[in-house]
Amino acid sequence: MAGKHTENGDAGAAVAVDDPAKVRNVVLVGPSGSGKTTLTEALLTASGVLTRAGSVTEGTTVCDHDPAAVRQQRSVGLSVAPLMHDGVKINLIDTPGYADFVGELRAGLRAADAALFVVCAAEGVDAATVAVWEECAAVGMPRAVIVARLDHQRADPETEIAACRDAFGAGVLPLYLPARDGLVGLITQRFFDYSDGYPPKIGEPDPADLERMTEARNELIEGIIAESEDETLMDRYLAGEDLDQDTLIEDLEKAVARGSFHPVIPVCSATGVGLAEVLDGIKRAFPSPLEHALPTVTDPNGRSPEKLKADPDGPLAAEVVRTAVDSYVGRVSLVRVFSGTLRPERPVHVSGHGMAERGHEDHDVDERVAHIYSPLGATLREVPYCVAGDLCALTKVGSAETGDTVSAPEHPLLMAPWTMPEPLLPVAVVAKTRSDEDTMARNLARLVAGDPTLRLERNAETHQMVVWCMGEAHADVVLARLRSGGADVDTEPVKVPLRETFGSQAKAKGRHVKQSGGHGQYAVCDIVVEPLPRGSGFQFVDKIVGGAIPNQFIPSVEKGIRAQLERGLVSGFPVVDIKVTLVDGKAHSVDSSDAAFQTAGSIALKEAAAAGQITLLEPVDTVSVRLPDEHLGTVLGDLSSRRGRVLGTEADPSPGYSVIRAEVPATQLIRYAIDLRSLSSGSATFTREFSRFDPLPQNLVPTMT
Repeated sequence: MAGKHTENGDAGAAVAVDDPAKVRNVVLVGPSGSGKTTLTEALLTASGVLTRAGSVTEGTTVCDHDPAAVRQQRSVGLSVAPLMHDGVKINLIDTPGYADFVGELRAGLRAADAALFVVCAAEGVDAATVAVWEECAAVGMPRAVIVARLDHQRADPETEIAACRDAFGAGVLPLYLPARDGLVGLITQRFFDYSDGYPPKIGEPDPADLERMTEARNELIEGIIAESEDETLMDRYLAGEDLDQDTLIEDLEKAVARGSFHPVIPVCSATGVGLAEVLDGIKRAFPSPLEHALPTVTDPNGRSPEKLKADPDGPLAAEVVRTAVDSYVGRVSLVRVFSGTLRPERPVHVSGHGMAERGHEDHDVDERVAHIYSPLGATLREVPYCVAGDLCALTKVGSAETGDTVSAPEHPLLMAPWTMPEPLLPVAVVAKTRSDEDTMARNLARLVAGDPTLRLERNAETHQMVVWCMGEAHADVVLARLRSGGADVDTEPVKVPLRETFGSQAKAKGRHVKQSGGHGQYAVCDIVVEPLPRGSGFQFVDKIVGGAIPNQFIPSVEKGIRAQLERGLVSGFPVVDIKVTLVDGKAHSVDSSDAAFQTAGSIALKEAAAAGQITLLEPVDTVSVRLPDEHLGTVLGDLSSRRGRVLGTEADPSPGYSVIRAEVPATQLIRYAIDLRSLSSGSATFTREFSRFDPLPQNLVPTMT
């Protein structure tokens, strides 16, 4: 790193490495438009993998030639692009920049051992990128910062570097600063001249550049010394000793690998500036899979967790980090191998557990891996094996879903799933014709298999199929994929299930008497209905005396009342929080029956509703909103406009952030995921949890029924 450049020899065709130490898995993180994909393509071109920039999505084996589809894939999907640099295989994992596609981002983080945060030299640092930085910091993932798009007409790299330091915190320092058509290394004080493109010519810098970079160089050296394990370095530096460059670079690289120091490298993908520095930095300072902790691995049979490492000869433990369906080859599973070696024409065990609530049912299936591929964007290139630490693609493993574990059939394992945010935007989808219903169901199952941020809800009360998404852009992509799969679907307003209850006490008689030849039907019951406190449910009390209703028919009355509670009384919503007391009745020795008393109980409850006061109840959720303090007033006002009741505001552990806790009717939260993002410029997040049912304001009753 820091100016030690190497020649790139063995780039080009797909290569299967044998040693995990020769692998680097790097995820590119940043907002849309920051230049992640352009940087990936420039690095591939510089390494000889591509013959021209911009062709990473074009393939010969698996390729979508529709330009619109290609653009969508680049915007919302995760793609892997491997290259060889100085004998090391670098898997670049490009993630989408839109906040809605956090599932793809989380998959990229799971597959990687280090992260490159790409920010535009003219745009600043957004809150979503800072949130991902904090997430990486929490798990100790090594990070570096790329200030990209130096050719932007408003580019101001030095201001952007300062913004990165303010946003990301301590340990973020530049290794290079732009100078003319290249970079000056702050440690080596050498000029890397890209005036003729990549690779750079190395020479002496302009004295004026050195002078203006003195302060940045001193700050960098002090930052490296602070992270050094050599406690004598600071004393030697303060004594005026000119520290050896190799020592500084070695300490720098160790600090980067530990995740405690984060170098900043300016890059211009169009001219090649900084590409050599990025490749050398990845190779020299980012950790190999041998240095990265593995996810927790358990045995599905309940045995204690296994202590695995990135050993090609160890037990097979791999994970499906992304699932897609290609029109040419069917299901394609992107896999990170954590332990052991994947080989073709071998059986594997595929298991997935713990995500049934999102449509991923638990499963344990043995399958056979026919071929193993090295993915290059949309292209699949066959390789003979994939060792621990590397990434590969498998095709036609029909049961594999995102998050599944792939292991040996004789030694099945299960990896703890990575954390996924809860989807909070409901979209009700409906098939236009009956034939479209089956197609829609198949397409939804396929989408859920590949996207763990999706959740399907088949609401038995509203009879709607609701797809819970991360945001509006996510919903648009889901609908587009449903339709592209042949399902003609529409959306409709999402219905929120309400409840009914009694607002006051009511008395009623249920009389079911019929004579039609032979045995008739005879049942009479008198009931008293009383409202109960919210959340009490249903209570049935028997106060029959003197055998007015035989004991064997009293449960029949209760059964009929319970059935009517489910059907509703006025608006068709279930009835809750009432107490029904059976006080009197009549029976016939011949014509009374279980069915008759069930009917009488149902009639009695409906008569009580006609005589009493029925109140509609709406669900109320407890909402927790985390947001920057600058948006506090705006969001509080919006919650009030949604009939929300603010319970309190408290400081978040992160400086400059607060957490609002409130109770809000669920009917007011249908589009809150979209509206909150707009109100906070994408910087706020929220969670919701059902709390209780409250009476619906009378002025809203006509619109809700």
